[in-house]
Amino acid sequence: MFRPLAPAALLLALLTGSAAATEAPPGPLCPAPGTAAEKAIAKHVAAAHVAVPPFADLPTAPALAPERRGSIRRVELPAGEKLVALTFDLCETENEVAGYDGEIVDELRRRHVATTFFVGGHWAATHPRRFAELAADPLFEIGNHTWTHANLRTVDDGELARQILAPEAAFRAALAGGPQCPGISPAAAKRSTLFRFPFGACDARSLGAVAGAGMAAIQWDVSTGDPSPLTGAADIVADTLRGVRPGSIVLAHANGRGFHTGAALPRLIDALTARGYRFVTVGELLARGRPVITDTCFDAHPGDTDRHDRWSAGRRPSRPPLPVAAVGLRGADAPPIAPPARRTAEPTP
Repeated sequence: MFRPLAPAALLLALLTGSAAATEAPPGPLCPAPGTAAEKAIAKHVAAAHVAVPPFADLPTAPALAPERRGSIRRVELPAGEKLVALTFDLCETENEVAGYDGEIVDELRRRHVATTFFVGGHWAATHPRRFAELAADPLFEIGNHTWTHANLRTVDDGELARQILAPEAAFRAALAGGPQCPGISPAAAKRSTLFRFPFGACDARSLGAVAGAGMAAIQWDVSTGDPSPLTGAADIVADTLRGVRPGSIVLAHANGRGFHTGAALPRLIDALTARGYRFVTVGELLARGRPVITDTCFDAHPGDTDRHDRWSAGRRPSRPPLPVAAVGLRGADAPPIAPPARRTAEPTP
């Protein structure tokens, strides 16, 4: 049997119904989650033809402290501190548009994991919106990873300057567009203070040029091996846990060449958290301890990145690879770094 509503109930129903009818639908997430299409790498496409931005008028970089010159592999921390820096490279060569691995970035945001991204200038030029979003996120830190991922051991002086400084101009151009997200302030344009060598390969001349540009050269002491498609998610987790220690800097990729990194990341975060580690940016890690510095760059053993010279045309390195005994570890009485188990595929730049 139908019962008419009492006046008060009728008024409440009208009010709530009207509110529901006029309430705006939820807007899209911003920054937008990554897509599978964004992770794809496109070679020899029109979008890859990016002009080198002028860099002659960049603001002067602050001088690099003498104690941070050289190749920083990790940081020696006070006893009891268990900090680790996850780093992801976003590099791109001149004939391609590399990917943006939203699976990685979205997970880092969801878990509130402080992270450092080493970004190529060419990548920032082809992904300006994503770059601006990363730079504006207080969780994240941006470092310079050259213009087009060149081997700086083998380029001439003019190209060396371009590879180091053009990214700084590209970053400023990308930031001019802002993150375009309501409530998110765009990042201020400033000179980078951190730098990562492509292939992890350097020599005395390129180390000096990077230091002269005001940037600390950040290597790693733990590599995930993720540019190899043969390195599965379980391998990434196992290799990283085998090598990590307090103050470690971990290398991975978020440019579409970390083939299984997105699948490994939640497990890796869980495992490191269970071991008592806290996640910090490289800048925060450096502020908490004393950097362990070598006089040359290498992956697991001195000289192991010199193999990349055969892919490069032009000048020879400014000095021959150092013998193992000549490589000085400054800042710690560190034991040799054991390489993680490697699959057979050659890592992709």
